[in-house]
Amino acid sequence: MGIAFESLYSDIAGRTGRLTVGKKTIKTPALLPVINPHLQLVTPKEMRSMGVEALITNAYIFSQSREYRQRALDEGLHKVLDFDGVIMTDSGSFQLSVYGQVSVTNTETLSFQRDIGSDIWVPLDIPTSPGADRGIAERELGITMHRLAEAKEVFGKDAPVAGPVQGGIFTDLRAQAARGVTDLNFTFCPIGAVVPLMESYRYRDLVSVVMAAKTGLTPSACVHLFGAGHPSMFALATAMGCDLFDSAAYALSAKEGRYLTTHGSFKIDELADLPCACNVCRTHTAEELNNDAGRERLLALHNLYVTVAEISRIRQAIFDGTLWELVDERCRGHPQLLAGYRALLGCAGSLEKSDRVSKRRFFYRGSESCSRTEIVRYQQMLSRLQLGNSVLIAFDGGMRDEFDDTLFFKPPFGPYPKELRETFPVGQSEIPEWDDAMVSTGCRGIRYLMESHPKSRFVVSCKPCWEAIVRQELENIEVRNDEI
Repeated sequence: MGIAFESLYSDIAGRTGRLTVGKKTIKTPALLPVINPHLQLVTPKEMRSMGVEALITNAYIFSQSREYRQRALDEGLHKVLDFDGVIMTDSGSFQLSVYGQVSVTNTETLSFQRDIGSDIWVPLDIPTSPGADRGIAERELGITMHRLAEAKEVFGKDAPVAGPVQGGIFTDLRAQAARGVTDLNFTFCPIGAVVPLMESYRYRDLVSVVMAAKTGLTPSACVHLFGAGHPSMFALATAMGCDLFDSAAYALSAKEGRYLTTHGSFKIDELADLPCACNVCRTHTAEELNNDAGRERLLALHNLYVTVAEISRIRQAIFDGTLWELVDERCRGHPQLLAGYRALLGCAGSLEKSDRVSKRRFFYRGSESCSRTEIVRYQQMLSRLQLGNSVLIAFDGGMRDEFDDTLFFKPPFGPYPKELRETFPVGQSEIPEWDDAMVSTGCRGIRYLMESHPKSRFVVSCKPCWEAIVRQELENIEVRNDEI
């Protein structure tokens, strides 16, 4: 049977691709709505009509259910749920994290998932709490890795088994776990035990954990972020290289009377209008929706519509090469999301390796844009320029015969030869009036150029208003502030 992943387009570390499970294929990034057979505010059949190609349910709930256990064994999971797409089953690890124990072994839950016809099986991994100390994290990771190896040994290398990456909050353990999962030849790799980080808005820590895990995973692995349910953070997670998300937020939020949007959640009784084009919002006023006897179901439908639409929006952004812009927009909806965004920008050096070389445009959106992968890559490439003994870097345009070479300056990228004037990223960039942050970043490009060409003499020509920044960023540089 097996699981295979193919990447088609990429932007930052995000990918659009195809996940093949047996004979079924789904587009990624993808959302797997969580289904509880005992409580379905939105049915799997309705989800299918919205474009949902895969969902996730809990095998442990089925195994312990008087109503559904035997039906699932006799009829198969797809018939019981009336869903012909990909179905992934969790093993009971969630219950293990909540209650501390479950009445099933690793091989028993995997056998049950196989017998009910699940498409993707999850071993009984140990979800280490972010609050656990290192000793506990190491011990629990050892148990998880033993169970993953057991799954491969008992069920075969081609069994559709996921390889969860654990390790708690310790980034070195996450990287170690990811390498171990890779060595065991898992091609579907969920990053687990991150729900507590998201529930407490610790997005900076989430970025650290995911980026550490990614260092040990093969690029051909499909990465699932367990429990990532709110649409406001999907773009950030995708930019880190996560391909799948499972969400119960659409239903849990509905039960709490919460109305999801891509920039946050609102209590339905606090809304004067419904800012959405879905069928629920176009056939109800805010007051009608709040007072409807079926409010929970209607809110769940809206919440799922919004969530599914955001996944499509992310796919298009990856295709267009505008994922950074989407991440910037989404992460400004909450200060902790913004902190996570800034943490991701701090990883630009490693993200640059997977980012695409050319894009439709570079859109400057303030100081955060100065750390983006496009700038890191461009400035690294400045060392390739062949320069003479004397080089003028002209902020204001123009050339002088006394110099062997003249380079022009466009922040936040820095110096460029006239031959690159129309190319990406210098040419295809939307830059407003210069500010201090972008000029400082551009001067960093000059510094890289000077370090890679130690035999050349560099002179900067700029307006007096930029001279202080130039001298601050570039020690001992010769500056002329005359107009050219």
